[in-house]
Amino acid sequence: MAGSFVHLHTHTEFSLLDGASRIDELFRRAVDLGMPALAITDHGAMFGVLDFYEAGLRHGVKPIIGVEAYVAPGSRFDRSPGEREEKYHHLTILARDEVGYRNLLRLVTDAHLEGFWHRPRIDKELLAERAEGLIGLSGCLSSEVAVALLQGQGRKAREVAAAYRDIFGQGNFFIEVQDHGLADQRRILPEQVALARSLGLPLVATNDSHYTRREDAKPHDVLLCIQQQKVQSDPQRLRFDSDQFYLKSAEEMREVFGELPEACDATLLIAEMCDLRLVYGEAAPPDQRFHLPRFEPPGGKPLETYLRELVEAGARERYGEITPELRARIDHELDVICRMGFAGYFLIVWDLIRFAREHGIRVGPGRGSAAGSVVSYALRITDLDPLRYGLIFERFLNPERRQMPDIDMDFDERRRDEVIRYVARKYGEDHVAQIITFQTIKGKQGIRDAARVLGFPASVGDRLCKMYPPAVLGREYPIEQALELSPELREAYENEPEAKEIIETAKALEFLRREDSVHAAGVVIGDAPLVNYLPLKLAKDSDGSGEKRIVTQFDMHGVEKLGLLKMDFLGLRNLSVIEDTVANLRRRGVEVDIDHVPLDDPAVYEMLRRGDTTGVFQMESPGMRSLIKLLAPDRFEDLMALVALYRPGPLNQGMHTEYAERKHGRKPVQYPHPDLEDILAGTYGIIVYQEQVMQIAVRMAGYSMGEADTLRKAMGKKIRELLLPHRERFVARCVERGYERRLAEDIFDLITPFADYGFNASHACAYAYVAYQTAYLKAHHPVEYMAALLTSVKDDKDKKPYYLNACRLMGLEVLPPDVNESEFDFAPAPDGRPAIRYGLSAIRNVGDAAVAAILRARAEGGRFRSFADFCRRVDAGVLTKKVLESLILAGAFDSLGHARRALLEGHERVSGPILAERKAEAAGQFSLFGAEAGPAAEIDEAVLGGEEFDRETLLRLEKEMLGQFVTDHPLLSVREALAAQTDMEISDLASLGDGDLVTVGGIVGAVARRYTRKGEPYALFRLEDLAGGVDVVAFPSVYEQAPELVATDRVVLVRGRIDLRGRELQLRAVEIREPELGAAAPAPARRKVLVVDLSPAQCTNGAMAKLRALFEAWPGETPVRVRFVSSQGVTPLTVGAVRVEPGAGLLSELRLLLGPEGVRLEDEATSGPAFDR
Repeated sequence: MAGSFVHLHTHTEFSLLDGASRIDELFRRAVDLGMPALAITDHGAMFGVLDFYEAGLRHGVKPIIGVEAYVAPGSRFDRSPGEREEKYHHLTILARDEVGYRNLLRLVTDAHLEGFWHRPRIDKELLAERAEGLIGLSGCLSSEVAVALLQGQGRKAREVAAAYRDIFGQGNFFIEVQDHGLADQRRILPEQVALARSLGLPLVATNDSHYTRREDAKPHDVLLCIQQQKVQSDPQRLRFDSDQFYLKSAEEMREVFGELPEACDATLLIAEMCDLRLVYGEAAPPDQRFHLPRFEPPGGKPLETYLRELVEAGARERYGEITPELRARIDHELDVICRMGFAGYFLIVWDLIRFAREHGIRVGPGRGSAAGSVVSYALRITDLDPLRYGLIFERFLNPERRQMPDIDMDFDERRRDEVIRYVARKYGEDHVAQIITFQTIKGKQGIRDAARVLGFPASVGDRLCKMYPPAVLGREYPIEQALELSPELREAYENEPEAKEIIETAKALEFLRREDSVHAAGVVIGDAPLVNYLPLKLAKDSDGSGEKRIVTQFDMHGVEKLGLLKMDFLGLRNLSVIEDTVANLRRRGVEVDIDHVPLDDPAVYEMLRRGDTTGVFQMESPGMRSLIKLLAPDRFEDLMALVALYRPGPLNQGMHTEYAERKHGRKPVQYPHPDLEDILAGTYGIIVYQEQVMQIAVRMAGYSMGEADTLRKAMGKKIRELLLPHRERFVARCVERGYERRLAEDIFDLITPFADYGFNASHACAYAYVAYQTAYLKAHHPVEYMAALLTSVKDDKDKKPYYLNACRLMGLEVLPPDVNESEFDFAPAPDGRPAIRYGLSAIRNVGDAAVAAILRARAEGGRFRSFADFCRRVDAGVLTKKVLESLILAGAFDSLGHARRALLEGHERVSGPILAERKAEAAGQFSLFGAEAGPAAEIDEAVLGGEEFDRETLLRLEKEMLGQFVTDHPLLSVREALAAQTDMEISDLASLGDGDLVTVGGIVGAVARRYTRKGEPYALFRLEDLAGGVDVVAFPSVYEQAPELVATDRVVLVRGRIDLRGRELQLRAVEIREPELGAAAPAPARRKVLVVDLSPAQCTNGAMAKLRALFEAWPGETPVRVRFVSSQGVTPLTVGAVRVEPGAGLLSELRLLLGPEGVRLEDEATSGPAFDR
């Protein structure tokens, strides 16, 4: 293709926050420009190469796989300090063929695992080992050759180029030339040409593309600012000095390098040299599509034989008698599993679950569709009998869709890593890794980012985001759709230049990859070292520990495409709670077999119907609590329905209300056809589960279960063109079986949305089972359960006070730590009363070693009789002054009869001599008269007598040591007065949406005072009530009105707006004032109005009926204002004289129904009149 050109130095969005080109967009442009090939060369990583390869094949443009590598100046292992530019240089590397691709995988992996120092670096030694099949281009201005030339070191540049020529081999190394209009590029270009000719090296022209079109330079610049957290006007930030870093046409490139046509011709030559064909997935032979690790059965038995032996033995243990129905099910499942080649898969999963159980690691009862398999149940992979609950195997493993099974597993969250380590030991450390995931820039986030970078005040971005339409099914609308659905946003876009600039910039950034992280659960296992299949890197764990994990550079979809075994190992906190509760009971001599408790216990359902669900898995949110009250569950199947119905889709369709009405006889149970009664009877004629859709297809259209699952999947995609042939086939087959065409069409139209809204019954069953287990323990053993629950959230500053308050409401006393009664963590009081004792590990400055020493001394010698006895018996090495004083201030010595103040002031007169003598003894300095005759034996504890702190000081110091008020709380005596002046408790703020106005009250915790760039003071502080806490920001205009109120331990009211922009909810104060807490009647909170906005899609008779039902369920004194919001404007809707109680339950329900931004609380004065008052 004479006169053409191929771009060989191209960055995609996977050059995170530096590349602004989307992969498909790049290929569309390459097609438009008539280019035969295109390369990907992202910075130091290969995140996007699989997507790039597949996109190239789709568009008919040859994909060339490469990377812009970072090369260490010496060894990749060198971590010596120095200037940043001396730590690495750039080098462009391309894969010629499969050998080169495999070497590139290893180079990039080693750069991350061995050479990471500011950047993932290779070195020349590594490159020489892995150069086969690779082509090298000398790189950009940051390359070693270019830097040497810029520094006037021509000889060094020649030596470097010669070294690379020798590494890559003659004909495989090119001197890369670029011209983006930069002075440095043009200055060294003649020297690059001379260097190439002197060494006999070919030239190649590239354009270092970071965005697709020239006009994308501006949004790319914004992307750079986001990366650096700078504003665009900052003169100190990194910037590109021209707008030429785009995918230029062949004509443009040949004009730039008009005097070097051979440099452009070389791009075509290199494209011809590169002939990489990746074979995976459907392109691979059937016996090479999957790369499962090799499981070795004992005695060399075939995998299929050993699997059947285990299943047969497990089935007899589970069921006793093997009935004909069970025999048929086992044989069918094993036939499918073995025929599809997955016997090894099930043995691998069986083995790791067996390891967990044998090592006392609690395993969940199942997750997802795997619970529908009798084989899984017999192998104890799951703990739910699929025959009892009517669960379907084909929903899990469809013989008509050759796809790897997907068994997700829940483990006690504290011991999940033990299972991963076992897998790594068994199959090889280099065969196992965790999986990467990527976060993208969403519409609202992009608007806020763009506003900030462009230099607008935060309030401008906030205002535009408040105009954004509410999310549907938890998914935010793309910006283009948001402009269509929100008249306010479109009006701002069309009439305000600053709004248009922000939104246009955000649109250009939307859905670009922002950052990578470790997937919360994904683990991959291969039959060979993973680097044979994909690149790896190190990443910080998503649990916040900062620990580095080896992760794949391909996301879970890429991992699955390659046929590697992907599993989800989830750490479930509730399993830890169950395990600890059982352990608490065992210490009291009570054995509870929680895995075999009756599922029809009346006390459990009575507790749930009361809404007493705090701490119950899946059941404790305000919205779920209200749904439970509506459904009034009295059987396990109702708990399954609750799990399935409490999601945006079913709630939007009113399925929860219909279920409740039919369950309680207020509406008749009706079936679409009598033949479907047995399928839908358990859910009162309503399609709740995806499996019911499959059963209907089998019953009416004669589908096999595999065909029915394929239909379900097609329906879930909601693509009309794909559904039409399915509809025709379904209707035709129903007619063949004697059903009327109209009925068949109606049934298809009925089940289509439910294939999407419906829930996986196996998953609902598994989670309902864990919910029931936690509810059972709470109902029958509340002390032991709440102690375990508090232990599970001991480091959570929000959940711990919430559950502490729940204990108080349950009548359970929470006691401070005590050296004679406390365990390591929260535990039931040992005397059997309804009380929970704080653990010693909760005390600030008292580390695990000190706690272990205290517990060991108590176990060996019994209770401590005095403070002196404590000092004599506990390992002296851990009893520092700080540890002793922290124990004192936390109240850990209260039971020994000492006032905290007196003990704090006098403890050294007791501990000092004892500890000095013990340390002398340990050093071999024994007294001639024996230990008892020394000065420590003559201590009189009377010196520890004295007064106590006043109440305020006592509580303040206690909170300082424990993070919470324990023995008392400053708000307990004023909680009713405070409640009269607030809208809700702080723990309920999570039910509100971004920008909602709310008044809360509490006590001020830690305060940080700051200054703006203008020198104006503002404050960040923690506000806490009895049930939770929230971070508050008071900007200068608010803070300066009452700075004296923003002080630790002050009780205040804060009126503010919810801010969801950061990782955690924050409150932006609008007003801070002192509450009325005296004898006089407290001043009422500002009168609120509930504003509900309906989009055209939501404004239906059905939606209005649901709204009325919700309003009737929460009667109160707050007026309601409902508006119809369309492109024509805002129209008030008549809803009658409605007043509600806008608590967390109602707000949660409304937000699920309408999206988080369709509902908000406003001060009545600022929102206008409510309707029909």
